Amino acid sequence: MSLKNDSFPSSAAFDAINSSLQSDDAERKDAVKKGNAIFAFTLKNKEGQEESWHIDLKDQGAVGKGPAPEGKKADVTLQLSDEEFGKMVAGKTQAQRLFMSGKLKVKGDVMKATKMEPVLKKAQTKAKL
Repeated sequence: MSLKNDSFPSSAAFDAINSSLQSDDAERKDAVKKGNAIFAFTLKNKEGQEESWHIDLKDQGAVGKGPAPEGKKADVTLQLSDEEFGKMVAGKTQAQRLFMSGKLKVKGDVMKATKMEPVLKKAQTKAKL
């Protein structure tokens, strides 16, 4: 099942992150160990629509649609535009820079948000945005 939503071009990155996590059991376990959180992403496209995805690095090491896996709650929620998320995943900008400029809003455990960058870097090699 694809996580991509055509209204959100950068959402293809969630498929890349998921395939990166699923392709190597050792890498997935390492990502879960390092991340130890559920990360929610709420993206807003140019039309003003919002959509959410989550990356579960607490239990499963999987990516899904919605703010969190069923029956669970995200430890940290990152809100940003689809365009800025695309730039972040492509390595053209850093989360810290987006946060400082007000383009990225973080709810929840801000320190856990810093653990997301290595996972996004792995996806950079697979995502063609």
